[in-house]
Amino acid sequence: MNIINHILRKESRITTTKATYKDVLRKIHFANSEGSYVYQEKTFTGFSLYTMAKEGANVQQAFFSNAGYGGLEWVQNYEQEAENIVKTALDLLKAKSIEKGKYPVILDNRIAGVFAHEAFGHLSEADHLYENPDLLNMMQKGKVFGSPQLNIIDDGSLPNTAGYTPYDDEGVKGRRNHLIKDGKLEGRLHNRETAAKMQEELSGNARCLNPLYPPLVRMTNTFIDAGQEKKEALFDKMEDGIYCVDYIGGMTNLEMFTFTAGRAYRVKRGKIQELLKDVVLSGNVFETLHQITHIANDLKHFGTLGGCGKGGQSGLPVTIGAPHVLAKEVLIG
Repeated sequence: MNIINHILRKESRITTTKATYKDVLRKIHFANSEGSYVYQEKTFTGFSLYTMAKEGANVQQAFFSNAGYGGLEWVQNYEQEAENIVKTALDLLKAKSIEKGKYPVILDNRIAGVFAHEAFGHLSEADHLYENPDLLNMMQKGKVFGSPQLNIIDDGSLPNTAGYTPYDDEGVKGRRNHLIKDGKLEGRLHNRETAAKMQEELSGNARCLNPLYPPLVRMTNTFIDAGQEKKEALFDKMEDGIYCVDYIGGMTNLEMFTFTAGRAYRVKRGKIQELLKDVVLSGNVFETLHQITHIANDLKHFGTLGGCGKGGQSGLPVTIGAPHVLAKEVLIG
């Protein structure tokens, strides 16, 4: 970490830095009245890097995080990522702002993955649904939410990922759950309580931060599945639009969302142009899903130290993921 800290601090306009390392060994014993007994032993390892650059009243930031179940392979050889976030923060000091409006948008793997998790994944958690008739009406199975190429999946069975859940905290085996399949709502995420109340199958999504908390319906590894097109083909289809890369943060309120891109670029006639700062995407998740017209084949998964928060349980390990996606119209602020 000394080498990383040196890289982060070597430029005078970088005013704030943070480098965090974490490893946790969990040994979990589970037994229930049905006669099940499950023992799990998992080591979670990861790190995060953060920089803030300042020039007068202009303040910009960049970060990188990586985490998953395994050992030091999750935290080695990331000096280049430290160099990248320093450069990003400094470049953003000189970047242009963009006029508010609706634009065609290409989302990279990370911000598309955050969109899948925050804007749609939480709506798929059944404890939000069965007590909310209006939301349940919007989330009817079989309803068309996008083009036939759109698939959103939650899969706790993916080894080593941050959301790896071979058995959930109610002893149910993790599995692959299609939330949207071929553009239509296919399923939702359950614990034992919600599955019983809604008379649906268990999904393996009862999770808690530790045994001091009750298991809630939580995501595991949530992602937009790969499409058929090359990433370059998405740019070829864009005459004038925005390419959003990574994310800083955001929030959702039921079907409404707001996300801030880590950085963005203007795209003209398929070519990436000037760097843009302070690019905020907002809208209605159902409308935006219908705007996704092209999905690349470059699916990637990402885990972070931050995790997911719900019901007072923050920092639960999850994975986001997506290929590059093209949405023909998104509101940019």
